[in-house]
Order: sequence, then C-alpha cells, then structure tokens
Amino acid sequence: MTARAKAPGVQRLRPGLGALSLSLVLGALAALGQAPWDLWYLTIPALAVLIWRMSGSGSARATAWHAFMAGLGYFAVAMSWITEPFLVEPEVYGWMAPFALALMAAGGALFWTLPGWIAGRFGRSLATRAVLFATALVLSDWLRGWIFTGLPWALTGHIWINTPAGQLAAVAGSIGLSALTMITACLPVWLRRAGPTTPRAFLPGILLSALLIATAWSFGLARLAAPAPPDTDVHLRLVQPNATQALKWDPYWSEVFFQRLIDLSAARDEGQAAPDAVIWPETAVNFLLDQSGDAPQQIAEVAGAPVILGIQRAQDERYFNSLTEFSSNGIGPVYDKFHLVPFGEYTPLGDVAARFGIRAFAARYGAGYSAGDGPKTMSLANLPLVQPLICYEAVFSRHLITGADRPDWLLQVTNDAWFGALSGPWQHLAQARLRAIESGLPMMRAANTGVSAVIGPRGELRATLGLGLEGRIDASLPGHLPPTLWSRFGDWPILALMLALALWAAARRPKLHG
Repeated sequence: MTARAKAPGVQRLRPGLGALSLSLVLGALAALGQAPWDLWYLTIPALAVLIWRMSGSGSARATAWHAFMAGLGYFAVAMSWITEPFLVEPEVYGWMAPFALALMAAGGALFWTLPGWIAGRFGRSLATRAVLFATALVLSDWLRGWIFTGLPWALTGHIWINTPAGQLAAVAGSIGLSALTMITACLPVWLRRAGPTTPRAFLPGILLSALLIATAWSFGLARLAAPAPPDTDVHLRLVQPNATQALKWDPYWSEVFFQRLIDLSAARDEGQAAPDAVIWPETAVNFLLDQSGDAPQQIAEVAGAPVILGIQRAQDERYFNSLTEFSSNGIGPVYDKFHLVPFGEYTPLGDVAARFGIRAFAARYGAGYSAGDGPKTMSLANLPLVQPLICYEAVFSRHLITGADRPDWLLQVTNDAWFGALSGPWQHLAQARLRAIESGLPMMRAANTGVSAVIGPRGELRATLGLGLEGRIDASLPGHLPPTLWSRFGDWPILALMLALALWAAARRPKLHG
C-alpha cells in the first residue's frame, strides 16, 4: 500500500469536523448574550475567537463553512423558543418542532455564511478578513430585518439591551448596537501585532475593545442619570389574564379567562379612582368584533373606563388581527395588524394552500389573517396620540413612526403565550424596550401571559407583571423625550460607516501573515 501525498498549495475546501464543531460551539456561546441570559461578556470573546479562526482558515469556502456552523449554533440557542408554538397542540403539530428549529437555525446561519464568504474571498490579510466579516455581519443583521418580510430577532446587537450600553440605540439604533458588538469582537484580530501568536499579540485590540465598551457604557449611564420627563396625568391599567394558549379557546376556559379580564378591569383599591383607560392584550376575547353586539358598552361600563383591546374581526371573507376601543359609545377606531407572522398568521399563497388543508395555525378563524394598511397613529379613549403595535410588529424598528406624525407613546398588545417561558417572552420584552430607546417614547405593554410592562422613554422598566401571573398594573403614562438622533436619521449613518469600512478592508493588499 502506498500513501498519496497532497499536492503542495492545495487547500481543503471544507474544514475538518473537529474545526467545524468548535465553530458551532463558539456560535452557541455567542448566543448566550441574548435575553434572558444576558451574558454579553461571553458573546464578545466567543465572537473574537471565531473571527480569529475564520481569518486564518484559508479559502473563502472554508471561511464560509466556519461562519455557517457558528450561525447554526447561534440561532439554535437564541431561537430555541421557536419550538414552543408547535407544542401548544403537540398531538397535531409536535412532530414539526425539531424541523422548525433546524430550519430556523439553518436559515439564520445563511445570514452569517455570506459575510464569512465575503471575508474569505476579498480579505487579503488576517486583519482585513476580520474587518470584512464584522462589517458584513452588521449589514447582514440589517438585511435580515427586510428580506422575506424580515426577522430582526436575535441581532448581535441585542446583547446590550439590558445594559447601559443599550442606550447607544438612541443615537445609532439596533444596527448601531450590532456594530458595537462586531467591532469590539474583531478589534483583537484587526490590531494583532505581527509575529508569534501569543496573548500579548492581541493586547492592543483587547484594550481598545474594553475602552469602546466602557465608552458606550458610560454614555448609557449618563443618559439614564439625566432628568426624566415628568409623567403625564393619564392613568392607565394594564390587564394580564394569564390565558394559557393550550386552553385559550376551550369553551369553558375562554369564559374563565374573559371573567378574569372583567374582574381585573373593575377591581378598585380603597379610595382608588377609575383609570382613564384599561388595556387588554392581543386577541383578548373569544368573539369577533363584528359579532360583539352590545358587549362594548357593557364591558366599558363594568370597567368604569374605555377598554382598549386586541380582538379579531371579519370583513367579507377575510379575517384581521385587530385592536380597537370599547366605550359607552360602542366601538371606536380600528387598527389592523399589517406585519403578519409567516406561517403563523398567514400562509404564503394562502388561497392555494387552503385547498390542501394548509392554514396558519395561530389564526383562530379562516386559513389565516389578512394584512392591514400599515403603521399609523391613533386617538383612542381621548388619550394622547398613540402608535399601536400588535405583538410581532414591535420587533421592527422600521415600523416606528417618526417626523411630524410622531406619536406621544407606543402601545403593544401581545400574546407571548405562544413563546413558552424560557427565552422567547424575555427576548420579545427586550426588543420592546429597544423600540422605546430608539424612539424616545414610552411604551405600555399588555401581554396575555406576561410580561406586561410600563416602559419609560429610555427603555427603563417602570413596572412589570411577570410570566404566568394574572393581575393588573396601574400606572401613569410616562412622558416622552424629544426625537432621538436615531429617529431623525435612522440606520443610514451606521450602514454607510460599515460599508465604508468593508470597502476599505477589501481594497487593502497585504499578504496573509501567521
């Protein structure tokens, strides 16, 4: 038997299993910076090591493989809650859960693969590969909020939301936070000293990364310490019935949950006046808006105030996930959710799919919901101007209304019972806080099973009602801040900066060094 020698200069197109497994683990560790773990101090070194390994991996295809495996680990951990909706009716949908997680993780990993390939293809040194991967991944985070209707969940920048550094979003938005993550992770490789690979070689970049984080942290602390705008004289009540999804539409339990809403809305402590409005969560009741009869007047009378609630409605043969006001005058203005969850609230080519019995499983009626007209501000219950957001819509910073039509506050009604109890609801809450930071607007959040919250205009939690609890929050509506820099200029300055850095790195010509 004779051994075959590999020809000099021939590179493996795919790294070995051990190397790819390490990238998978590094990606999984990086995901632990997301809520509810908030271990951002693991995310940065995990990404730094990943960037170092990718930068010296050889071919563009090998670099792309490392990026794919890291993305697979990252999204498998960060998006693990995606299995929960399929376990609400496990006898029907449970078999889909592992496939949903695998497809979600693989789909998310593709948004890391392209930056990896770009770094390997156009980077001509370890440093330029590091810069190219970091900047391309920030741009990919932005792209993920748009392509295929968008899913800007578990962005690399979300690791900062629950820290003072998250206040940077008021200046640079969620993409600015992603830039903070990726630049601090790539600096040790970008600024690595030439010569032997020792810890001291990475010291300049590590120190600069620490300085960058400390600067963002200090900015956040200063912003949080600044005087807050005074609360308004508007008093609101958020009601959380804790209607578990598995029982929500059961004929017996739906009546129990409805009675909870009524009792919690009507309850008064001794000497307590009625609020200016009561807020119920998404799809709060088991009847359609067009079949509500005199229920609006009766509900408002028992509550002692107008009730703003999520409700489903029918129009012709279409169904909508909506929000409206019940008062003594009946039904008020109606808002229809426009950014629907693919396959959850609607099915692409839904009319064709319905012929084969395929329907959006989160929709109570029909084969799925129809989309509303788009984001808008509303006047509800004689309250200050509000922008309503139904559940998933609060994930998208691009849906926030700015400029002359800017509202005075944000309202999110949601049913996070779909997301389980481990990570999904906490990540959703974190993103609601991020919308407040970006816009400088307070948010009132009514969640079916939690977490309901009063969120100040800097994203601070004024009051919360945790998961799996029934209860109410009585609070004044916080005041709003002036328009933030992000609300004036959006993501474009950061996108331009990342693109400029990427082009600079691609244009540099030094040879790879050890």
